[in-house]
Amino acid sequence: METERDEDVPEESKREPALYSPVSPQDQPVSTYFDERVPIPDNDSAKMFSFRKLWAFTGPGFLMSIAYLDPGNIESDLQCGAIAGFKLLWVLLAATIIGLLLQRLAARLGVVTGMHLAEVRNRHYPMVPRIILWLMVELAIIGSDMQEVIGSAIALNLLSVGRIPLWGGVLITIIDTFVFLFLDKYGLRKLEAFFGVLITIMALSFGFEYVRVAPDQGEVLKGMFLPYCQGCGPTQLEQAVGIVGAVIMPHNIYLHSALVKSRDIDRANKREVKEANKYYFIESSIALFVSFLINVFAVAVFAEAFYGKTNMEVGQKCNQSGSPHSDLFPANNETLEVDIYKGGVVLGCFFGPAALYIWAIGILAAGQSSTMTGTYSGQFVMEGFLNLRWSRFARVLLTRSIAILPTLLVAVFQDVQHLTGMNDFLNVLQSMQLPFALIPILTFTSLTSLMSDFANGLAWKISGGVLILVVCAINMYFVVVYVTALNSTILYVFSSLISIAYLSFVIYLVWRCLIALGVSRLDFRGTVQHPPAVLIDEQPEFDS
Repeated sequence: METERDEDVPEESKREPALYSPVSPQDQPVSTYFDERVPIPDNDSAKMFSFRKLWAFTGPGFLMSIAYLDPGNIESDLQCGAIAGFKLLWVLLAATIIGLLLQRLAARLGVVTGMHLAEVRNRHYPMVPRIILWLMVELAIIGSDMQEVIGSAIALNLLSVGRIPLWGGVLITIIDTFVFLFLDKYGLRKLEAFFGVLITIMALSFGFEYVRVAPDQGEVLKGMFLPYCQGCGPTQLEQAVGIVGAVIMPHNIYLHSALVKSRDIDRANKREVKEANKYYFIESSIALFVSFLINVFAVAVFAEAFYGKTNMEVGQKCNQSGSPHSDLFPANNETLEVDIYKGGVVLGCFFGPAALYIWAIGILAAGQSSTMTGTYSGQFVMEGFLNLRWSRFARVLLTRSIAILPTLLVAVFQDVQHLTGMNDFLNVLQSMQLPFALIPILTFTSLTSLMSDFANGLAWKISGGVLILVVCAINMYFVVVYVTALNSTILYVFSSLISIAYLSFVIYLVWRCLIALGVSRLDFRGTVQHPPAVLIDEQPEFDS
């Protein structure tokens, strides 16, 4: 496909589009966090499928999948099992499939354009929306990072039998994250292998709990494939909404669109780009299947062992086992409420100390790995939005420091036994940021001027729009439920004012998205009639 040369374009067609502006050569995207490019074998080009090529593309999808296994997700899993039994496994499956489709859009954006979502946003949106979007995604990253760091600190507290306080675990996690983040100096593939080891530890840890508890396999399959929740009420509905909010995370869209740039792909070659999209989708499917199984392990363990249990039953069992944590459970007949800390304690009471320690090892692997990928997300976001050209250490220090202060404050002033309320708040905070990642990713992947032949077709535009609408609606319901439960007039008024500004900005993003999807009547400035903008100084000429 040949691109038009300037001399062939009429002068009146050279007007700069008001909505999507071209990028000057000096404003090219900076090199991302990984300078190394993994070579792709080309001697299998005649084959429809090559395991050697799939292996070469394997890595980014598994790093992306770690966000589906962070401590916030694990806590949502165990609460789901304890509150609804196996009945909501189908919601987890549906949320994972929706997540895969959204991650596909993120990967395609990075492969086709050679830029990640933050870089594309920085070049397409005006200054004020750009700053707002940057602040929103930073809030999402901070919220996620707090869950991940504190999850690691809770694991260390369990493993040390309470000797390491919450704030001490936070400091240890922050320090060792700095160390692990520099592993890629030994090679990108070694870094990816390290993440693979952490995922394996999670699979073995939660798999052990699954085998030890031995849930009813028929009930597991029934809950997974029968989209129905018999006898469920508002509590179970809120938990189902919480599953979707925990699985689909805004910063993960940024992360995946950046990680796929680590492979050596000739973007001027249409065949290579198409091939990369195919293998990345296969790899992401495998990675999210693994993460789904690990999540199922966590749900099924608590569904089989603790669904319908009361605080009094659990407290008595902990007393009988000699657990020092029996005071965690009040002597009443209310349904058991668990978090990742109490979850480990309960497993120890019912199945022995080994179950507690292995659970804590799995949580530590989840927290440590997700903390690292969260830091990478912060790197990419700051690179893209702020065009940072700082040294490697300075960028790591800045992005780590942003989350250190609020996390340390929580660790110092909050007890390890009473963190569930904070986790709910952080889930709400991240749910509110979802439209600011999902709407732009659909917008940009639908632009022919940006994606060329790889722009979303009509089916993807419609299905993507519906999926994003459903996910955002579900998460907004979660936010409304949380706010109404606060029972404070002042907070209601404050929330109303915030909601007006929030919805106004979402409508602005939707307006731009609809124009990209082809609703030209909304383009009041006549942008659609202008020629396509060029994002890089030389449009790739795809081989025929």
